[in-house]
Formats: sequence, structure tokens, C-alpha cells
Amino acid sequence: MNRRDMDRLGWRSLDILLISGDAYVDHPSFGTALLGRWLVAHGFRVGVIAQPRWEDTEDILRLGQPRLFVGVTAGALDSQLAHYTAFRKKRSDDAYTPGGLAGARPNRATLVYANLVRQAFPGLPVILGGIEASLRRVSHYDFWADKLRRSILLDSKADLLIYGMGELALLEAAERLRAVRDREGEPRADVLAGISGSAYAGGPDDLPPEDVTVLLPSHEEIKADSFKLVEASLALERQVHRGLDWAVQKSGDRYVIVAPPARALTVAEMDSLYGLPFTRRPHPMYKKPIPAVEMIADSITSHRGCAGGCAFCSLALHQGRRIQSRSRDSILAEVDRLAADPEFKGSLSDVGGPSGNMWGGYCLADQTECRRESCLFPKICPKFKADQSVILDLLRAVLGRPGVKHVRVASGIRYDLALTDQKALEGFLTEFVGGQLKVAPEHVSDGVLQLMRKPGQEVFHDFLRFFYDCSRKAGKEQYVVPYLMSALPGCSFREMEELDSWLRARRWRPQQVQCFVPTPGTVATAMYYSGRDTRGNIIHVARTDAERMRQHGFLAPREQTRRTDRRDGRRPDGRDRNRRRPDNNKDDRRKSARRGPLGPTRVKRSF
Repeated sequence: MNRRDMDRLGWRSLDILLISGDAYVDHPSFGTALLGRWLVAHGFRVGVIAQPRWEDTEDILRLGQPRLFVGVTAGALDSQLAHYTAFRKKRSDDAYTPGGLAGARPNRATLVYANLVRQAFPGLPVILGGIEASLRRVSHYDFWADKLRRSILLDSKADLLIYGMGELALLEAAERLRAVRDREGEPRADVLAGISGSAYAGGPDDLPPEDVTVLLPSHEEIKADSFKLVEASLALERQVHRGLDWAVQKSGDRYVIVAPPARALTVAEMDSLYGLPFTRRPHPMYKKPIPAVEMIADSITSHRGCAGGCAFCSLALHQGRRIQSRSRDSILAEVDRLAADPEFKGSLSDVGGPSGNMWGGYCLADQTECRRESCLFPKICPKFKADQSVILDLLRAVLGRPGVKHVRVASGIRYDLALTDQKALEGFLTEFVGGQLKVAPEHVSDGVLQLMRKPGQEVFHDFLRFFYDCSRKAGKEQYVVPYLMSALPGCSFREMEELDSWLRARRWRPQQVQCFVPTPGTVATAMYYSGRDTRGNIIHVARTDAERMRQHGFLAPREQTRRTDRRDGRRPDGRDRNRRRPDNNKDDRRKSARRGPLGPTRVKRSF
């Protein structure tokens, strides 16, 4: 991070410099730390410039010019999403910055950092990575500019873009550049073409064979016919899932060539990666706390990937649907290391991944022949296996380690998958739910759920019945915390009224709510851009911020600005907009505090 660190390590120069839009936290949940430790373990000297100032190149030059290349990432979030709300309002905070202060990274950080590197180190290879680059690897709709943008690879003029989690692709790129540097004295970017899990720009002579290539609609074709973006998004999803084909997209006189995804890490490789000597703390140079650290400090990553393939989620395009799991011994060893930390208080906030109950999941189908868009939708594929009893045994083993008093699964569970083994689910609900369990029904309208690729309303009802029965039998007061979403493509005022009626009937006041944000790369974003579903049918799209806010008002009326939502002059919660607000006295505040996240009568209400 600075010259003092280099001096302590005895390094005169770096092999690789990583630039990130996040503050540096040496924890495996942070991509820069994970990849940096991985490269160091393979013999490379790695430096990190975190949240550099972008007015000049002074910060970029702090550690000197690296021998091989500079890696650039916007951080754990797309920088536009980190800066703006779902209603395009400027955020006042940033969880990945010391003190939680906004403004430590620029808009479109990947592009800005790449340009700075070009100024600071002319001719040195530049490699893009992270979620912002990964999801913008081909033409994509940009919600914040409200227009179609071409691949970020072309806009940044970078030499390579690594998509997905990146360990294998980044290591191969480093090894190729080291070999040519040792042989010729300078790293040459032209040796980077064709690395699995990467994309690069080329001309007609650089294209892979047609028989192994998925030809995506060109940038110009998508501009002329917006439904082509839906076709491109579905094709890219299939390319990632099947794992064999190349994808090519023409943009002007250039081609974006997307190599097949990197192979899945083996269990041994996952164990080695997460067993690296992370301190699990922010760099000591920081004087203010980093809010994101509080959320993940006492968490354990057991696996990556998600079999769900939800239309609005980027996981299928970034991590893939294939589950990559660590071994039980590796997880328990990390628990022991964490428990030995003097600052550990005895409570593990999470043992899981994108979803807590997919550890050890695998598929019996031939992945190269699979045509499903989701392993769990419309019903759970019989060839997808995720033994819920084994996951429960793992949690019990974690709870039994010395120094561990409590274990929770903050990442939540996929409730339709959990219902496949009700005995294991009963053990999970009675032993590892700390009063509140996060689940993500997202909506209750079956039409909207169909577009989301989520299970129908009845499946959620079945889960609620089971949850409350188990809680009552165990003598525990436990609540479901549902994640709900407004303004998804295909969701109109009518569907939001259906959801509102459903919540009112149960006297639920959910707090984990969000308005759909069309993040680049997802199928739902392509539907938002085109106004059509995946079959080409016209659907309703809430395009204006005013309509999006009106829909969201059904879920979060207190967060909504005081605007008229209906022609009768009433707000989305049904009250007259001119009605005087009650006095904000102490009694009112006490009553509000007692209500909790889902209202005062969450468990005993019928459903």
C-alpha cells in the first residue's frame, strides 16, 4: 500500500499494481485482497493503490512502475450504483470508504482509472476486472446515462478484460507477461489473447472458428432494434453456463471477443485460496472505520455461484450457476483461526455464499448440453443436488468449535430449495435463526415472479407455514424478513396493489425493500431497455423516476417524497396527502420502536 510496506518486505519494485475504488481490507470477501493474496502466493510482488485521487497521476505513481501490468477495478460495486440511488439521487455515503464518506471514487471509475494508468505508465498493459467491468464486457444499457453503451473494453482501450471471479485468468495473464518480460525485456499485451475467462478487442483476422462461436447482435443492430439486447443477454448467459463456446460482438469496425469462461476452481483450489494468510482487517493506515467491514468481519465464505439464475441478478453472468465449494475441513480451519482472534466476540454472522443453503451443490447434467435458464425455475431441476442435511451438519460442526457461541446465516436461504428436506429445514430454523430469517420472495404476483424466474406465491406460502409451525413448536418468537422489489419490468401499478394488499392482510411492514435498478448485463435490464420479455411480448415498464417512485411507495411510503400518487390525491399508503402528520412526541417514537421490522403481529397472523 505504500513504500514502507515495500521496504518491510524487501521489495525494490513491484511486478503487478492493482488499483481499486474500494478502501483496502485484507479480507477474502474483498476482491482486491483475494486476488492480491492469490498472486503473491504464486510468486508475484503485488502493490495496491486504493481509492486514488483522479485529478492527476500522483497517487498512481506512489509505488513506482510495475514490471508486468496494472489491474484496474471500480471495487465491489459498479461505481454508478455506489454513487446513485434507484431514483438517480446522489448518495451521501459509501460503505467501502473510511468513515463511510461518499466521493472517494469517480463516476465510471474503471474508465477513469484506466486513463490515469495510460498517462502514468505509457505502453504498460492494462487489465480490467471486477463487477463493473465484468458486466459491461459487451454492449449494455446504462441506466444512469439512459442509453446503450458499447463494451467498456473499447471505451477504456484496455488490453484485456477479465470477467467472473478472475483467479485463474489473472494468474495466467501474469504468467504470460512474466514469461515474455523475462525473454524480451518488456511485457507485450499481444500475448494475452485467448485466456479463458477474459475478453479482448480484435479485428476480423482475430476471430475464433465459427463452429465454436456464439455471434452476438452487433452494437449497431441493438441500437436499431432494442429487443436484440434481450437476445444478446440470453446468449451471453448460455455461453457462461455451458462453458465451451466463444462469444463475439461487432462494434463499428472492431470486435469484442469473449473467450469461454474459466473453469471452476476445484475444492483443493478453493481451500488453498481461502486459506491464504488474510489479516481480516483494514490496512492500518486508515484512521476511520469502514462500514462494510462490520458486515463481513465475522463471516465465512463457504461457496460461490448461484443456481438460481434470477433475471434481475448479476450472479449468473459473473459467478455463474455452477456451485464452487470449499471442503468442510477448510471451513472449520478458518473458523478456528477466527475464534483465536482476541477481537472475536463468539458470534459468526454468516457461513454461506450468495445463498446460505447451496454449499456442496452440484449438477448431474451435461453442462454443455443444458438449455435451462435456471436450475431452480420453473421448478427445481431433478439433476441439481444440494444436500440440505449435509449443510445443517456443517453448521452444527461450526457451532461446536471452541470459542464459537452463535452461528447465523446472514446471507439468507433459498426457501424453495430448503423445502426439499423439511427435517433439515426444521433443524436449521430452530438452531440457526437468530430471531430473523432473510428470504427473498421479491414479489407475490405470479406474473411478475415468472418474469423474475422466481418460484410462485404458493411456494412462499408453504415456506411461511412451515417456518411459523417450527417456531411455535420450538417456543421461539422468530420473524421472516422478506426482500421485496418494486418496478421490475412487467410490474405495473396493478401488481404493486396486489403486493400491497398481501402485506396489509398480514400487517407486515417490510424494511428490506428496493426499487429495481437496471444494472448492466442482466436479462431484466435488457427487458427494461426493450420493453419486451424474453419471448418478445410487450410488457409494462416503469421508465420515469416518478412512476418508479410511485410503485416503490407501496413498499416504503415513509421513504417516498410527499408526492401525489393517485388521481384522488392520496399517497400510495392510502392517506390523504394533505392530512396533518401526528406530533412526533416521545410516546409516538416508543410505539414505533416496538413495532419491529415486520409490524407488531407478524407471527400470529394468518397467511
